Amino acid sequence: MNKRPIMPDDLYGYQWVSQPSVNPRGLVAYVNQTVDREKNDYITHIRAVSLDGSGDRRLTGGDKDSAPSWSPDGSRLAFLRPAEGGKQLYTVPAEGEAAEPDQVQSRLAVKHTALTRGVNAFVWSPDGRYIALMSRAGADVEPQLQDKPQVQDKLQVQDKPQIQDKPQLQERHQSQSAHPEQPALRGRVFERTTPKTEGSGWWDGLYSQLFVLELETGRITQLTSGPWDVSAPVWSPDGEALSFVSKRVEDELLDADLLHFADVYTVKLSGGQPIGKPVKITASDLLISQFAYAPDGRRLTLIASDRVYGSGSHNRLYTVPAAGGTPELLAPGLDMQLGNAALGDMKSAGASPSPLYDPHHPQLGVYVLGTDHGNVNVYRIDGTGACEAVTGGGEKDVYQYTLSPDGRYMVTAALTAERPGELYRVDVRTGEELRLTRRNDEFLAELEVRIPERIAFKASDGPGIHGWLLKPAGLPQGAKVPLILQIHGGPHAMYTGVFSHEMQTLAALGYAVLWVNPRGSMGYGQDFAKACRGDFGGGDCRDLLEAVDYALAAFDFIDETRLGIGGGSYGGVMTNWIVAHTNRFRAAVTHRSISNWLSMYGTSDIGISYVEGVIGGNPQEHAELLWSKSPLAHAHRIETPLLILHGENDYRTPISQAEELYTALKRYGKTTKLIRYPGSNHTLLKSGKPSLRVDSFEQVNAWFGQYL
Repeated sequence: MNKRPIMPDDLYGYQWVSQPSVNPRGLVAYVNQTVDREKNDYITHIRAVSLDGSGDRRLTGGDKDSAPSWSPDGSRLAFLRPAEGGKQLYTVPAEGEAAEPDQVQSRLAVKHTALTRGVNAFVWSPDGRYIALMSRAGADVEPQLQDKPQVQDKLQVQDKPQIQDKPQLQERHQSQSAHPEQPALRGRVFERTTPKTEGSGWWDGLYSQLFVLELETGRITQLTSGPWDVSAPVWSPDGEALSFVSKRVEDELLDADLLHFADVYTVKLSGGQPIGKPVKITASDLLISQFAYAPDGRRLTLIASDRVYGSGSHNRLYTVPAAGGTPELLAPGLDMQLGNAALGDMKSAGASPSPLYDPHHPQLGVYVLGTDHGNVNVYRIDGTGACEAVTGGGEKDVYQYTLSPDGRYMVTAALTAERPGELYRVDVRTGEELRLTRRNDEFLAELEVRIPERIAFKASDGPGIHGWLLKPAGLPQGAKVPLILQIHGGPHAMYTGVFSHEMQTLAALGYAVLWVNPRGSMGYGQDFAKACRGDFGGGDCRDLLEAVDYALAAFDFIDETRLGIGGGSYGGVMTNWIVAHTNRFRAAVTHRSISNWLSMYGTSDIGISYVEGVIGGNPQEHAELLWSKSPLAHAHRIETPLLILHGENDYRTPISQAEELYTALKRYGKTTKLIRYPGSNHTLLKSGKPSLRVDSFEQVNAWFGQYL
């Protein structure tokens, strides 16, 4: 069969798999995502496949189902589905919503919640009688303790949404006039330091709180309250406590938005009801992102950062007594970022909760994701701090993982160089790997997938730099082709060598594509990760330009007179910086970029911490430094044709950054074009509207085609 090059609109043909969950019967539920081209939207439903790779079939009939999680006995599958108020909790039997795979009938799905603001996340209790829920609520809704009447009585499936909060001070919409049927428009009042968040928009005055659903009665009880968010709920092994992560600041003189820590809290339960108020377990000296109970319930294992180097600090593994105490570093000699710091455009969900224990063999250690030298794999760390890779074998980005209930198998969702994400089964004893799903095989059979080549070189001042080069399709003997340097965001993220639609479409048009991990990237040790902080445009810039020099010397098919450059987020600001300081590139593309560190400070949702951390100052005390490091200050020197792409709802790098750069370039008569994407935020190229993603790829290809 003749294969064809990968084009931008092939995005419509992929299938994305994520969120595996294994039951005791060896059935793996997972989310399958496709694109509905006519609706210009993503469709998700839940499927199931056996641990031997057989019987892949559909379990749920919705088109927006997500977050599958088996009950402890494996008899029912809980998941989220959009309904009134947002996503609500549903369950289906293990057989799915119909006896036959093609006869999906929604009548078999049971709805368990009707919360006013929906359910954001949930987790089963060990005995399967309760489910902990996350939902948003006002700060002044107090939970009721066991000896008081419950705020929520039995919640039937057909009940109206509950948990009605008092009106928030931050947003008053009710009219005080004589015409209450015509609400008066009023200003939105904010008093917190960071009143907006990328992906969520302006703060609505609500907080993420913890609830418990009793499945037999339908009763829902609120466990937490107050002006702070809670996340990552975890049941104790005996089911008599729920622990969660929260940043609670009791001292009114401290600003929670300026503090970088998060603690574990625990609330004791009896019959699913709180016995007392949550108790703080840790000491407010770590930014804890995830945690797990040890199987005996006596200790907690934490993934946390000490923030010594701000966002460039490694996540490390700590343990702390479940009753509270001082966290201890479990593997002090391990110089590896824990978690998944890999960037790419082919992942439909974030990384799995971590760490994981095998309850039957706790002596084997704890399983975590690790970001290391261009790959993300699952590692096992034992009580001595010894670290061993569980997955591996070529270029790999394991973005999600889970254990079978008996601890024998690890099921991973992973990208490889050859294909988009699929599910794999790994025997944790032997390392034997079996691919469970083949959702993209039929589509890939008609596409020419290019495999990148790993490269490595020594930077002029010492550090080793690592990356990949993707050769173009149909490269004739002796031909010369253009090279495009791609720069990742972060800066504390990492490129991998796995399948990327963006990179494949560039290679399909005849370009060689180069991407590397310059200093500041995760995956190469703590010293390397922190190296760009306070040195923007220094060592990080040299690494990128020296990568181009290396490629020109190592590959004789690259035309040194036809070089392109592009990048997004931090990669965008680096692109802006480089073309303002060298004319060696004939075309450039910058998307969701930064041009002005002075205005970025006050308009980005992370402006304060990011600008102070990466650049090293603020506008009031270090205006000259911030301006000197801003590409906008040097924009009048840019001669490279520059395409600017930006989402209009981007709160991470606000669209004003693009507008300032575009205005300056036009004022000085430079060659540029600005493309604004409506309704799009900072994740446009990874999870934005399908048509806009395709358009962005087509615009980039056309720009490089015009000038290279």
